[in-house]
Amino acid sequence: MTLDVEWAKRWVRTAADAVAANRDALTELDRQIGDGDHGANLDRGFRAVVAKLDEAAPDGGPAQVGDVLKLVATTLMSTVGGAAGPLYGTAFLRASKVCGRESIEAPSVVALLEAALEGIEARGHAHPGEKTMVDAWQPAVEAAGKVAGDGGDGLAVLRAAADAADAGATATVPLVATKGRASYLGERSAGHEDPGARSTALLLRAAVAAAEAADPA
Repeated sequence: MTLDVEWAKRWVRTAADAVAANRDALTELDRQIGDGDHGANLDRGFRAVVAKLDEAAPDGGPAQVGDVLKLVATTLMSTVGGAAGPLYGTAFLRASKVCGRESIEAPSVVALLEAALEGIEARGHAHPGEKTMVDAWQPAVEAAGKVAGDGGDGLAVLRAAADAADAGATATVPLVATKGRASYLGERSAGHEDPGARSTALLLRAAVAAAEAADPA
C-alpha cells in the first residue's frame, strides 16, 4: 500500500495519543536512569505538534509527507527539553528530506527510517549497544529493509520496523549505558529499559496504527 500525507497526519495524532497514554511509564523509566522528564517532555512536544496541525487545517495543512515530518521536527526542537527534542527533531528533519511527495511506498519508508537513524546517530554520537534509542532504531531499519527487499508493501515494512523496535527496546534492559545521562550510573544502569528506545517503539507502532486505519485488512 502507499502511505500518503493523510497517513502522516494520522501518524502524528496517533503518536501524540500513544505518548500521552504512556507518559507516566516513560517518565518512570527515565526516573530510573535519567532526568525523569522523558514522558512529560515528549507529551508536551506532541501536543504542540497536533496544535500546529490543527492551526494549519483550515488552509489544507501540509501537502506532502515530508512537510508533515518537517512540522514535527521543528515543533519538537522548539518545545521539547532534554536530549529528546534535538534527537527526535533531527530524526524527523532528516526523514522529511527523503519524503518530499504526496505519498510514499515501501522503499521510501525504508529511506525515511534510515534517514531518521542517521540523524540520531549524528546528533547523539551514539551507536548500537550503548543503551540509547539507537538500539531500537537500528533493528527497525534492518527489519524494514529486509521486508522491503522481499517485496513487502509500506504497511508490512512499518509492521516489521515496529516489531523490531519493540524487541530492540526490550533488549536494552541488560545493557550498561555508555552514552547520555544514564552512563553516569555505570553498571547500575543495567536492569532498566532505555526510555528513548521505548518511546521509539511507541512512535513506530503509532505509524503502523495510522496505516492500518486506512487499510484494516
